[in-house]
Amino acid sequence: MPKEGGPLVTGKKQKIVIIGGGMTGITSAFYLQDKIKKHQLPIEVKLIEASRSLGGKIQTINKDDFLIERGPSSFLEGKKGITKLIEKVGLKDQLIRSEREKLYVISNEKLYSIPEGAMIGIPTQLKPFIFTGLFSFFGKLRASADLIIPRSKEKSDISIGEFFRRRFGDEVVENLIEPLLSGIYAGDIDQLSLKSIFPQFYDAEKKYRSIILGSKNTTLYPGENVSDRFLTLRNGLQSLVEAIEEKLDADIVLKGHRVEKVEKSFNGGYEVLLNNGESLFADSVISALPHYLLPNLFSEYPFFEPLNNIPATSVATVAMAFSKNAVRNTLEGTGFVVARNSDYTINSCTFTHKKWPDFTPDGKVLFHSYIGRAGDETVVDLSDAEIEQIVLADLHKLMEITEKPDFTIVSRWKKAMPQYTIGHKERTRQLKEEVNKSLPGIFIVGSSFDGIGLPDCIDQGESVVEDVLHFLNLKGDNRIS
Repeated sequence: MPKEGGPLVTGKKQKIVIIGGGMTGITSAFYLQDKIKKHQLPIEVKLIEASRSLGGKIQTINKDDFLIERGPSSFLEGKKGITKLIEKVGLKDQLIRSEREKLYVISNEKLYSIPEGAMIGIPTQLKPFIFTGLFSFFGKLRASADLIIPRSKEKSDISIGEFFRRRFGDEVVENLIEPLLSGIYAGDIDQLSLKSIFPQFYDAEKKYRSIILGSKNTTLYPGENVSDRFLTLRNGLQSLVEAIEEKLDADIVLKGHRVEKVEKSFNGGYEVLLNNGESLFADSVISALPHYLLPNLFSEYPFFEPLNNIPATSVATVAMAFSKNAVRNTLEGTGFVVARNSDYTINSCTFTHKKWPDFTPDGKVLFHSYIGRAGDETVVDLSDAEIEQIVLADLHKLMEITEKPDFTIVSRWKKAMPQYTIGHKERTRQLKEEVNKSLPGIFIVGSSFDGIGLPDCIDQGESVVEDVLHFLNLKGDNRIS
C-alpha cells in the first residue's frame, strides 16, 4: 500500500469485481473506493447485486409513523467497526442508544426476570443467581461448581452446549443460555461450534479455569459492561445502506444482474459471467455471497462442494402494532426470550415501544417477534394470516391482548442464518487455503464464514480490502507501493 500522499501509480487499470451487495459487499466497495481515491490507485471496482436494492436483509419500513426493521435492528455499543463506518458516511449524529435493557425469559410456562450479571445467559455473578426463582436449589448449586470444576481436556472443537453444560449444568443451559443464544443464532447449541462463535470463553477457561472468575478479569463479550447498550440509527439501519450507496460512484454499482459463474481467463485473471450473457473481466474477485451459492458459482472446483452440507436456518420477523389500550398486562422490560420447555412458537420478542420509544407513535405499542430456529422452521412457510394468529396467541398468554392488531408485517428470510457447526473454523480455514492455492485473487467473505452479525460482516468487508490490495501489489507490473 502507498503511504499517505505517496507517488501516483500509473499504467493499465486493474479490475476488482465484488459479487453480492449485502452489508459485507457494500462495505468492501466503500473502503476500496476510499483507498483508490486517497492513493490515486489505477484500479476499477464493480459491485454486482442480483436484486434491485443493496443491503441484503437490512430493510427499514415507515408505516403509520412506526419505524420497523424487517431484518437486523441494532448492534452492541462495543462494536467499533460499524460505528467507524457510520461516522465515515456522515451519520454519527444519527446514532441513538436503546433504553436500558431488562429482559425476561419464559421457562416451563412461567415468566422470570433474567438475573443481573447473566452475560448472554452465562453467570458472571453468583448473588443474582442465588435469589432468582428460575433455577432450583440443586441447579444453583450445580452452576456454582464452575468455581471448582477443572479445565476441559484439549479438543479440536466442542459444541457450545457441551461446554456450558459441563461448566454450569443442564438447568442454566436449558432455562437461560439456550433461549438467549437461540434468539441470536437460531441454532441448536449442541451442534454450534464453541471455537467459531465464542472462542473467548474457551480461552478464558484455559487461562482462568473458571468462567465466573475469568469474567472478573477480562471482557468476554461486547456489551457486558453496564454502560454498554444497543445502538441504531434514528431513521433505521437502511439509512446506513443508503448513505454508503450515495457515497459510491454511480458506475461502481450494477444492480439487477446475477452472477452465474466465475471462470479463469486465458489471459490471467477471471471472467465473471452474468445472467444476461455478458461477462466482466476481473484481476481479483470478492465473493460476498451465502455459502450455498458458491458450489454452482465455482462448479469446476470440488473443494466448494462441502459447502452444500452447511445448514442454514430460515427465520421470520413479525412486527405487530396495537393501541396501548388493547394490552391489559404490560410488562416493565424491553422483551423476552423463550426456553424450548415452554409451549410457545415465538423464540423471542422485543417491545420496540420501550426499547426504541421514538419508533412508535404515542398511544401505540409495537411487538417485534422472531420465529423459526433449527428443528422448528416449518412455521416460516405458513401464510401471513396463520403466522399472525400463532404469534397473537403467544402474546395473549402473557399480555392479555383484547383487540386485533392495527397491522402485522411478516418478513421471511429463507436460509438466512448459516449454522457454524462443530469444526466450522477449521473447515473455513481449509476452504480459504484451497481457494488461495487454486484461485489466487478470489476472496471469500460474508456471514457464512467469519461472523453472522451485522458488525462482523462490516469487519470482514473492511478487512478483505487489505487482502485484495496486497494481492494486486504482487500481480503484474502495476505495483501498489
